[in-house]
Amino acid sequence: MDQAEAPRVKQPPVLFDQTQVLLQQVAASLGGPLITYWNSPQGSVCQNDVVALYELLEKIGKHDLMYLLIKSSGGDGRASLRLVNLLRQYCNRLIALVPLECASAATMITLGADEIMMGPMAYLTPVDTSLTHDLSPLDRDNARVSVSLNELTRVIGLWRAEQAESKENPYKALFQYVHPLVIGAVDRAESLSIMLCKSLLAYHIDDSAKADQISRTLNSKYPSHSYPILFEEAQSIGLKVTHMPAEINTLLLELNERYSEMGQRSTTDFDDTHAHSNEILNIWEAANHHVYYQQDKDWFYRTEERRWITLNDNSSWRHMEHIDGTTYTTLLHIA
Repeated sequence: MDQAEAPRVKQPPVLFDQTQVLLQQVAASLGGPLITYWNSPQGSVCQNDVVALYELLEKIGKHDLMYLLIKSSGGDGRASLRLVNLLRQYCNRLIALVPLECASAATMITLGADEIMMGPMAYLTPVDTSLTHDLSPLDRDNARVSVSLNELTRVIGLWRAEQAESKENPYKALFQYVHPLVIGAVDRAESLSIMLCKSLLAYHIDDSAKADQISRTLNSKYPSHSYPILFEEAQSIGLKVTHMPAEINTLLLELNERYSEMGQRSTTDFDDTHAHSNEILNIWEAANHHVYYQQDKDWFYRTEERRWITLNDNSSWRHMEHIDGTTYTTLLHIA
């Protein structure tokens, strides 16, 4: 009896031609070159983004003014500093375009811009640090959870408020759930976050006291890491924000629709325990150039551990470019 034919592995669409048309329309309306940076919900700001951005900047060259579209839920703040530093080597003035979410480490990127244009649905967020440590607690799926200094401080504060007469050390009970080294790492990360913010603001703010005040506000004022900082709030903090023109906002939302279509996860299920996933996580784009990271993995469900593990990982960065009317695609090897 013939074996059933294996399902064809699904692939996400790459809409390079469509996004290029929209990108060029936005650049023409703005009167300057545009670079776009987009993350899917599973993507994040990472160190490899620096190499991907460098690939684009080397192609488009230096300009007096550059515009940067950012749509991201955050990631590595250290990568944010490197990205801004790299952008500043190719332009004298940088304007960030924020039509939608620009959270955490993505907010840090905007701190390095001379101006932040925000659309009607745009928001920034606090940048207080949370991290996933090798010794972090486990969740129900046996994955390491992220821990923030704000959460730890609030736990200790509640303990002391409710146990005012107790002489017991609250950390003794906390250590049963959070390893001491995790608490130390989170505290150090908080100091790092403030330093990163001040370094980013220094690109355009000479007043060190003002930069320090903005940095500390973004790191410690808000009760939630995901608190949406809207236009008026960003203005009151001291950030230079302006309203995005309606026609630019409309074009950027159309561009986001194309990227969102590209970023939909394409999963092929072979049976109950074997699957394959293809998903575009991070996108960088400029005129005639498109660099993106595509996750390309086989998965196996290990029943005894109740989790999926990777069997074959062919994920890679890919570079598409238009040359004399022809589109070429190459792998971009980033170790």
